[in-house]
Amino acid sequence: MAGFEVAGRRFRTEADYRAALRDQAKINRIRAQVNMEQPGEVITLYSDMQSGKYRFETAVGNDFDDEIYELAQEFKRQGYNRDSRLTIEKEKKGRFSGWKAGRSADKSGEAARKDGKTVRLRERTNSSNRKPVQEELDEEMRKEVFREFKKREQRRRLTVLLCSFVAIACFGYFGVYYYFADRTETDYKNLAQLKGSGTKTGTLFHQIHYTEEEDVELEVLEEYQTLYNKNKKLIGWLKIDDTNIDYPVMQTVNNEYYLDHNFNQEYDKNGSLFLDKDCDVVRRNTNLIIYGHHMKSGKMFGGLNKYSSEEYARKHSKIQFDTIYKKGTYEVMYVFRSKIYNEEDVVFKYYKFLDAASEKEFDSNMQEMEALSLYDTGVKASYGDELLTLSTCDNSETDGRFVVVAKRVKEEN
Repeated sequence: MAGFEVAGRRFRTEADYRAALRDQAKINRIRAQVNMEQPGEVITLYSDMQSGKYRFETAVGNDFDDEIYELAQEFKRQGYNRDSRLTIEKEKKGRFSGWKAGRSADKSGEAARKDGKTVRLRERTNSSNRKPVQEELDEEMRKEVFREFKKREQRRRLTVLLCSFVAIACFGYFGVYYYFADRTETDYKNLAQLKGSGTKTGTLFHQIHYTEEEDVELEVLEEYQTLYNKNKKLIGWLKIDDTNIDYPVMQTVNNEYYLDHNFNQEYDKNGSLFLDKDCDVVRRNTNLIIYGHHMKSGKMFGGLNKYSSEEYARKHSKIQFDTIYKKGTYEVMYVFRSKIYNEEDVVFKYYKFLDAASEKEFDSNMQEMEALSLYDTGVKASYGDELLTLSTCDNSETDGRFVVVAKRVKEEN
C-alpha cells in the first residue's frame, strides 16, 4: 500500500496511482513555468485553470488547484490583477505574501483531506465556463459511476418486480379466501335445506361396532337421514338462534381432517365443525367438545367470541346440539379464555376434560372453569349433568383458545 503514495495521498489501485503520478508531473511542469511569487502570473494561472486549460485526474491535482485558488484570492485581496508584476522590493513582500497564502492553502488542503473531500466546491459554484463534473473524471471513474447507476437501476427493477409479486399474491390470497367463504355459505345453506328432508319410506339405522361381542344399532333421526346418507361422518347439528352458527358437526378418527375439509369432503380453508375424536355420543361422555375455526368472515366459530360480552350471552344463552340420534338443548354456563399448553405443564387443560370418574373430579373441573370464566351466568352443574364445550382460536396470545361451556337442560325424543 505504501508504494501507491503520491504527495501525501494514498491510492487503492495501481491505475489511480499512475493517474496521480501524471498529475504530479503536470504540477511540476506548471511550477517550473510560473513564478508563484508574481501576482499576475498566479492570477493568470488561476484563470487558465478555471477555463479548463489544465485538467487533473486525482486528489493530488485537486490539492494543487485549491492551493492556487487560495494564493490567487490573497493576491486579489491585496489589489493585484493578472497584469501586476512586483519590483524587487515588492517581490520580497510578495514572497512573504506567497508564503502566507501557501500556508493558508496548506491548511485548507489539510482540512479538506480530514473531511475526506477532494471536490473543489468553490470553482464549481463560481465558474459558469467549467465543463460538467462528470467530464472531469477519468475514464475508469466514469465507468465505475455508470456501473453503480446500473446496479441501482437493477435493484430498483428488482424491488418493483418483488412488490408486484407480493401484490399479486395478496390479491390471489384474498380471492381464494373469499371464494371459499362464498362457496361455504352456499354449501351450508343447501345443507340446512336438506336437514329435515327425510321421509317415512323407511327407517335408517346406524350400527356401531364396539367389540366382537357388542354391536349397537341406533335409529338415525328422520330429519338427518338425507344428510347422513350423503356423508356417514355426520354426527350431529349445532345451532344458536340469531347467529350464523347453524352447521353440521362431523366426527372422524382424527382431529385434523375437518380442519380443512367441508361436509362434501372438499378442501376448504373454512374447514368444518367437528366433535373431538375421543367423544362418544352413544356412551355419552361427561363433556362433548366441538371445535371450529375462528374465521374473519364470521363463518364457523368466527362469531363465538361475542360471548365475551355478558349481555350477548344472556340474549344467546341457549345452544341447540342434536346428535343424529337424539336432540339436545344446552344453557351457557362458563365463558373463558385459555390456551394449548405443553404436555408437561401442570395446569387445567379444558380440552383434556372429557369424563369425570367421580363427583370430586367433576367438581374440581367445574371450579377450574368457574375461576377462568369472564362473568357469572348463574348456571351451575352437578355430577351426572351432561356438558357441551365449544372451542375456537383466540389471537390474544400464542395458541390461545376461546371457550364456551354449556349444560344440557332438557331432552327431546
